[in-house]
Amino acid sequence: MTDFHSGFVTFVGRPNVGKSTLTNALVGEKVAITSEKPQTTRRAIRGIVNRPDGQLVIVDTPGIHRPRTLLGQRLNDLVDQVLGDVDVIGFCVPATEKVGPGDRRIAESLGGYPRAKKVAIVTKTDAASREQITARLLEVDALRDDWDAVIPLSAVTDEQLDVLTRELLLLLPDGPPLYEEGVVTDESTEDRIAEIIREAALEGVRDELPHSIAVTIEDIAAREGTDLTDIFANIIVERDSQKAIIIGHKGSRLADVGTRARAGIEPLVGTRVFLSLRVRVAKEWQRDPKQLGRLGF
Repeated sequence: MTDFHSGFVTFVGRPNVGKSTLTNALVGEKVAITSEKPQTTRRAIRGIVNRPDGQLVIVDTPGIHRPRTLLGQRLNDLVDQVLGDVDVIGFCVPATEKVGPGDRRIAESLGGYPRAKKVAIVTKTDAASREQITARLLEVDALRDDWDAVIPLSAVTDEQLDVLTRELLLLLPDGPPLYEEGVVTDESTEDRIAEIIREAALEGVRDELPHSIAVTIEDIAAREGTDLTDIFANIIVERDSQKAIIIGHKGSRLADVGTRARAGIEPLVGTRVFLSLRVRVAKEWQRDPKQLGRLGF
């Protein structure tokens, strides 16, 4: 196979700059959950982009932040590990916000990964004025002198996504596809279902609660003689007061979470779904090494 490029790309930036939305837009399918809440992404999720001339494997990672818990530290360590392994790093800054100290710190830290090519990406251009976009491009360009490209785009309207894809492929090494054609992620169905439930649970919650939510799957089974899949899952929180918030008045909020989650799960499993959700308390799990291990962190 001639002139075929393949390799690994990751997007970095402060929490909530649009990394997961960009990953999903490039893949053409939802492989990473999105939320307005910071630190929504907690694992290195791989999304695969197939083109005639190459294959991008996008590793969606948590946002880099100052950790306040053991979980936060482990998420930062995960990002560091991924950055050391990828071929291209895309540094994301939203067009709607001025470049700040956090952006500068992350851009400067990229010097610690010399083997990776570096691309600056100004996201969310659909929500910004032309003046804002121009100002952001100038600010971002000045952060480093070794950008291989600086690209403004919108993952919501798909503007300039083809430009980014083309640039990323050109920066990847020559090589055969790393995944079979048609594969869009290496995430298991169980992991994707757990993430869909967590995304539904994140909707509308405030303050510290988003960081305290985890989801585990107890069982997934096809119900005999029907087109129904039974899924039993736990929503884990850290305190009894948080449990009450998730459940809501007479169970109304938990029922709403179940309805939203089912809408995302049914296309994934290809059947109707019976979803049983239980809310459990695991006190201070974000700070407890044993509980973090049990939850897969």
